[in-house]
Amino acid sequence: MKKRKSISYAKWGYIFLIPFFLVYAVFSLYPLISTFVTSFMDITVDQGFISFSGEQEVNNGFCGLQNYTAVFTGEIGRSFYNTAVMWLLGFIPQIIISLLLAAWFTDLRLKIKAQGFFKALIYLPNILMASAVSYLFYGLFSQGGGIWTIINDITGYEGVLLDNAWGARSIVALINFLLWYGNTTILLMAAIMGVDTSLYESAQIDGANSSQMFWKITMPLIRPILLYVLITSLIGGIQMYDVPTLLATSTGYPGQSLLTLVMQIQNRKDASPGIASAICIVIFIVTAILGGIIFYVTEDRSDKRLARKRKKSAKEAV
Repeated sequence: MKKRKSISYAKWGYIFLIPFFLVYAVFSLYPLISTFVTSFMDITVDQGFISFSGEQEVNNGFCGLQNYTAVFTGEIGRSFYNTAVMWLLGFIPQIIISLLLAAWFTDLRLKIKAQGFFKALIYLPNILMASAVSYLFYGLFSQGGGIWTIINDITGYEGVLLDNAWGARSIVALINFLLWYGNTTILLMAAIMGVDTSLYESAQIDGANSSQMFWKITMPLIRPILLYVLITSLIGGIQMYDVPTLLATSTGYPGQSLLTLVMQIQNRKDASPGIASAICIVIFIVTAILGGIIFYVTEDRSDKRLARKRKKSAKEAV
């Protein structure tokens, strides 16, 4: 009697994966490799004269790490500084207020009423378009706007905050804070609600107060989510573009104080694609490193530690 030949379905899994890898190779892998190669080229496009054929004069040449040196110096180096400053001005109050709100809403002793309403209210700005919020704030803080009028009536100051470097950066940071603190609050609330309540009950029996429980129990146990929020916020900060662009156009007015890295990419992608590609690669490397940090810190290594202990015990027994 012949044995029935078993059917292997493993190949079908690989067949169904082919479309994904094709799309990834065409739209992600190839552009990434092309950008990496271009970042080592000194490419200048002469846009002063365009022929009837639509062709432009392009000069190519290998320049080594010259483009990467330009990324960290001069005008582009200042864009690094602008991006970091605006991110910090928005993230520091964001994480502080989000931690406070998450702790209050998850504290069973406070018994806050209408929590669903307040949670929806907190998260609401996150679903708004950044462009709409930017235009709203531009109208409020520009000369003749509502906020400008209030400041002028109270202090007599007739200047416009958007014309001041730190004033404009603070407005960008405020917009980013309002857009993202709700999302951060929800993430931290989920992390705190995942902590075993018996730990808090045991701490209360031992006489610990709310502050001690927060710093000794809550903060250590939600550390992976805190790091996740920090890294993802930093990645978003590096890619900051829409809010400062709408407030200051592509020039980064006033005094290029709002000029960010992604704005530099957009400004240079046609005339100096080599430098624009170098900026893209730097952002990619920074993002990859930060992603690796998240993976390493949040990885559950308890099984590995248990395996090492068993291996050590077995050696000692021998």
